[in-house]
Amino acid sequence: MLTPGLEFGTNEHLFIEGCDVAELVKEYSTPLYVMNENLIRSNCKRYTKFISENFKDGSFPCFASKALSCLEIYRIMKEEGMGVDVVSGGELYTALKAGFPADRIFFHGNNKTSDELEFALKNGIGRIIVDNLTELHTLNKIATENNLKVKIGLRIKPGIDAHTHDYIRTGQIDSKFGFAIENGEAMEAVKIALTYNNLVLTQLHCHIGSQIFDKTPFCDAVKVMLGFISDIHNETGMWISELNIGGGLGAKYTDADTPLEIEDYLAPVADTLHNFCKENNIPEPDFHIEPGRSIVGEAGTTLYTLGAIKDIKDVRTYISVDGGMADNIRYALYNAEYTVINASRNTGKVMDNITIAGKCCESGDLIQEGISLVNPQVGDILAVLTTGAYNYSMASNYNRITKPAMIMVKDNTHRLVIKRESYDDLIKNDI
Repeated sequence: MLTPGLEFGTNEHLFIEGCDVAELVKEYSTPLYVMNENLIRSNCKRYTKFISENFKDGSFPCFASKALSCLEIYRIMKEEGMGVDVVSGGELYTALKAGFPADRIFFHGNNKTSDELEFALKNGIGRIIVDNLTELHTLNKIATENNLKVKIGLRIKPGIDAHTHDYIRTGQIDSKFGFAIENGEAMEAVKIALTYNNLVLTQLHCHIGSQIFDKTPFCDAVKVMLGFISDIHNETGMWISELNIGGGLGAKYTDADTPLEIEDYLAPVADTLHNFCKENNIPEPDFHIEPGRSIVGEAGTTLYTLGAIKDIKDVRTYISVDGGMADNIRYALYNAEYTVINASRNTGKVMDNITIAGKCCESGDLIQEGISLVNPQVGDILAVLTTGAYNYSMASNYNRITKPAMIMVKDNTHRLVIKRESYDDLIKNDI
């Protein structure tokens, strides 16, 4: 499996958007995050085009910053007409520093601090998506003290089982996120919010999970949320004007994955919304979604240099690379599957039962197990595909390992967007 923009050249090297990985590694070293800018922009255009053509004028998609947060990604999102969602003061600060319009930022999180809320309010953030009653009270207090009217949303748990990994299921009642409908806490939150003069409730938000390949859970979530909007009107007399169903559309990590195309996911969602509103006499709300992985996941490739080969007879072969869980912790967290290829050659004897090991001092520091590679040799470049989402975002300095550089490739060109950390960077906050 090769992701869009990847191909092998006549020299047997892997090329990404026309750039020879051997030349990229020669200039930038490894580990190296390589992002396909054309694919990122194409995915954004597909989302914005479909939503502008099929939903109300106030509707737009928001990029989920947690998938990949850096100055350059916010610049691209601004140029492509996207909104963004942020989940921390750090993501918010980065978006603002990149010049992203504050009124198109939605601020999420289940434990926003008072400082983060004040920072958001003073910068005129578009929506604060409230997660719990404590936050609701705190936000109203801050808004009142600053004499501000703040547009908010409420995060709702629609009770949808998205059939994803337990760690990334978020729509069920037993979740740390949001208000549940079935036990009455969501309606209680709505009624309390409506009593606060400095808060303006405009949006209901839900997010049912991640890496979802089926359109049905999204359509079910739309029905549940619209039904709750109708219930709110029946009890309070007001209509919620915005519906946000979050993100969750999957990406292709291996040939076993069958993610929906963006349009094939959005079309039934649009039909469900239009039909349900018409059948139940509900004014159509502005529509928002928050894709992350489906925009940047397959656009990312991580390059490593093969450093050692250790063959344990009748057990397995370990191939060690110059990165690992410090730059990609997803396998250690939940056995995330990836496609790994030898980017230095695509012909020759295939070696089976390989485990890709990282350099951290942890036995669980693995990238994949039981894979096959074409004739791996010390010094080869290995490419791990579909690493654009949640790899750089979750990177750490464990074992005092420096974080990799990131480059954007586009139309046979490449440019640095995040510098490789130095040893001086590691101690800059030490006293």
